[in-house]
Amino acid sequence: MQNQEKCHENVWILSGTADGPVIAKRLLELNYSVFASVLTYKAGQAYIENPKLHIITGKLNNKDEIINFIKKNQIKYVVDATHPFAMIISKNLNIACREINIPLLLFERKSLINKTNNHFYVNDLKDIQNIDLENKNILLAIGSRFLNDTADYYMNCKANVFTRVLPTYESITKAFASCIKNSNIAILEPSKNNESILEKKLCDFWNIDYVLCRESGSYSQKNWESIVSGSKMKLFLVKRPKVKNDYSCSFNEYHNLINHITKKNIGV
Repeated sequence: MQNQEKCHENVWILSGTADGPVIAKRLLELNYSVFASVLTYKAGQAYIENPKLHIITGKLNNKDEIINFIKKNQIKYVVDATHPFAMIISKNLNIACREINIPLLLFERKSLINKTNNHFYVNDLKDIQNIDLENKNILLAIGSRFLNDTADYYMNCKANVFTRVLPTYESITKAFASCIKNSNIAILEPSKNNESILEKKLCDFWNIDYVLCRESGSYSQKNWESIVSGSKMKLFLVKRPKVKNDYSCSFNEYHNLINHITKKNIGV
């Protein structure tokens, strides 16, 4: 039988606010020490308080920082539960973990799109084709990194461009520095209450025709699917990048990930 008191290996989770807190809570219940990397202080507040939980805030700039962190904190397993489009950090994690032979486990949510006649997959942010965009209202829910470039593209297609960005310093700064009119920018967290979705009110207020977002599998994506279903709007989902890096294992269910980590200690 597994002795829970000896399950004290250090696990490092890199994630947002959806999956990381769930994975961390389950590991903490099994007496693991958990390190959780988040981008903002607010994201760290999604995690439970626990003396064996260590929150690390901010970006990791390169693979050397990753290696140093793993060695300093004697990390045994690294869990990449970052956004499916966060390719740079995932690449650096792969390089670092291979270099020092540390298991890197991928957790990626399933994307269960409701197939309807107004949901479409596109290959990239500028892939809405064969549609007349002139004087149409398009809402970009794509994050802030490529916001200005994408907005400029659709403005050149003569569309009226709007955006919803997260209430973070980086997102707000990039949004108001973009070519999008200030009055066409909304700052809000994705709704988690299905009975009152602010994004729906936003689409109604702006008379949105098209929504462009990324296939993240998050509650944000599910919100857009719900809003567009049964409406005259069209939803365009940018396909996830294919995972090109080598992971020790990949999972899309919490219990399978936890079981993979904990089975190493059976019989200890």
